[in-house]
Amino acid sequence: MPIAQDPLSVEVTLPREDVALVTVEGYLDVDTATEFQHHLANQLHHGRRHFLLDLSAVPFMDSSGMNIILRVYQEARELPGSVHIISPTPAVRRILDLTGVSITVPVSESVDEALERVDRPREAPAEPEV
Repeated sequence: MPIAQDPLSVEVTLPREDVALVTVEGYLDVDTATEFQHHLANQLHHGRRHFLLDLSAVPFMDSSGMNIILRVYQEARELPGSVHIISPTPAVRRILDLTGVSITVPVSESVDEALERVDRPREAPAEPEV
């Protein structure tokens, strides 16, 4: 049985009571996605509404990782809350862009930028011109 080359490391810090900063390091794929999902579910259970996902140390992410991000995005929106991806590596950013996930889930370059987006009220959609 092969040993994982890059085990997943997930660290959760709380910049605020309702905000979880989830720093992920390692490959986010079918072998590690369940661990990532458990951390997010635990934070939802503890009342966090906003999730800042720092992917700056994730060299690779497959559809398993993307599905978990989209799932927590859906759950957070219902609270209402939000999910923000922070500093994805170029390979991960490419996957997010190609699949359209980066259109749905905002991508920020820093924790501060993501926190500003959390604080900004949701912008109302523009009224169509008649």
